[in-house]
Amino acid sequence: MDGAMGTELYASGVFVNVSYDGLNLETPDVVETVHRNYVNAGAEVIETNTFGANPVKLSSYGLADRTEEINHAAVGLARRSAQGRTLVVGAIGPLGIRIEPLGPTSREEAQEFYKRQVDGLVEGGVDGFVLETFSDLNEMEQAFKAVRSRSPLPVICQVTVGDDACTSYGTSPEDVATEVASWGASVIGLNCSVGPAVMLEAVERMAEVTDLPLSAQPNAGLPRAVGDRKIYLASPKYMAQYARRMIEAGARFVGGCCGTSPEHIRSIRALVGGVRPPSTRARPGSHAESHDTPIQPEVPLGERSVWGRQIAEGTFVTSVEVTPPKGWNAEILLGQCRRIQAAEANTVNVLDHPHAHTRMSALPAAMLIEREVEIETIVHYPCRDRNMTRMISDLLGAAAAGLHNLLLVTGRPPAMGPYPDSTASLDIDSIGLTNVVHGLNRGVDPGGNAIGVPTRFVIGVRVSQVAVDQDREAGRLNWKVDAGADFVITRPVFDAERLHSFLEHVPELSVPIIASLRPLTSLREAEFLHNEIPGIQIPDRVLARIANAEAHGEDAARAEGISIAMEAFAAVRDSIAGVHIHVADGNLDGALELLSEIRDSA
Repeated sequence: MDGAMGTELYASGVFVNVSYDGLNLETPDVVETVHRNYVNAGAEVIETNTFGANPVKLSSYGLADRTEEINHAAVGLARRSAQGRTLVVGAIGPLGIRIEPLGPTSREEAQEFYKRQVDGLVEGGVDGFVLETFSDLNEMEQAFKAVRSRSPLPVICQVTVGDDACTSYGTSPEDVATEVASWGASVIGLNCSVGPAVMLEAVERMAEVTDLPLSAQPNAGLPRAVGDRKIYLASPKYMAQYARRMIEAGARFVGGCCGTSPEHIRSIRALVGGVRPPSTRARPGSHAESHDTPIQPEVPLGERSVWGRQIAEGTFVTSVEVTPPKGWNAEILLGQCRRIQAAEANTVNVLDHPHAHTRMSALPAAMLIEREVEIETIVHYPCRDRNMTRMISDLLGAAAAGLHNLLLVTGRPPAMGPYPDSTASLDIDSIGLTNVVHGLNRGVDPGGNAIGVPTRFVIGVRVSQVAVDQDREAGRLNWKVDAGADFVITRPVFDAERLHSFLEHVPELSVPIIASLRPLTSLREAEFLHNEIPGIQIPDRVLARIANAEAHGEDAARAEGISIAMEAFAAVRDSIAGVHIHVADGNLDGALELLSEIRDSA
């Protein structure tokens, strides 16, 4: 097989801020030259320059509408370069987005994206396909199904692994080979991310569980910083030596990925020309160890935490919100929690970076609270600016520390905080994280790997009853519940009718609703919340009441804020299973007064 396309294009002077797939239309001669160099080096199979030529990735460059055209053109360039001397396979890579159950894109939508790319490749006349650099087998399966819906041609399925020879989801080479073989793939293999040494180990492990042909396209080692550039330093001779070992281990197709050049392929061809794979290979299922990970039953809700038992039994529950300190000293926070405990709230809801401001993390704050105050916490845990691996690590640590109650949210962008130039990242959203935590509660990680004893998290999610698109918000709530949510907390309720109206969109909702209440303290606060904070809407009549009360002094405004919150509570009481009280600008006194009135009336 051939070697890297991207690093060769970069070496030819193409900048990294352009669509390399779009070069098939814009500078076809540059792409054709790379192909021709690999053909002249002895490659017997070359890949089209279409790794990212799907409509999702092309949309970043305004090229989504030209998906089919770009793929069709790419095949033509490879064909002209091959001149009948090599096979041409259509390269298909990941979409660059999470799909269900970890993201909002459905499997069917993913297939439709891939079908557009496949259509262009088929029309161009490829000899087969290579699905490459996948970590998520779920996504690769959708790409495979898209190919099979359009073509019976051979399909090479390649994943990318880390230094442990497993995918970023923790899926082992054995599990990859077994799963992909069950789809009907023609060839199973690996490419990218690691050098030949790690890839050889993965090939050997795959060869133990399948007799399908294997493929291997390692990077030219790991890149090293040389000045301001990243350079791959594995020599052509070194790569060729490992290519020979991979063939001896069972690989039928060998080539290169990032950092490899025509010189690497020439050396590989010269050294492995007479090498033959072993005649004896393990049959599927012959591997002594079973790699099926049994999913364990989830611990019943009532046994996971006190909060879980209370909502499972239908007890009317209460929680009060606290904000961790801006520094490391938690004494004021702990003092607030002792007051909340004395007021007989069921839990303390610990915020994490509210409004994207930097504060003590919610997880260690919750650990301190439960240790020092002995009241259960609900940890507010946003997805933003955490990748999935870090989130799983955080949550396993939280489980080990005895934390059990979570409120999973997507999170606000950093532009809302004091560092507007900070970059934001979003690996998975709250729906995806709910799926992840639900899996941990059944003893498996997202890759289907056992974690040992299952976690015992009680999973909370948020809903915005004032969302502009009520149907979309209802759909997302249903997905969260399907993913494993145990309870739902609303946005602050200032208009009971908005909550009642929203609940009509989810008549089959099977989990309890906890209504958020926020006792307003001033007209300025109310106007700020209404106009500047997403997810909060305050009716004009409420704004007018606060304004009229404020004319009689601050105490009158605070009292009116509590009255408004109590009226909202009374109006929704029959539709909810509990309340969550926001603490505004340190107004713990008002929050506890509201809690007392609610407890007296509940």
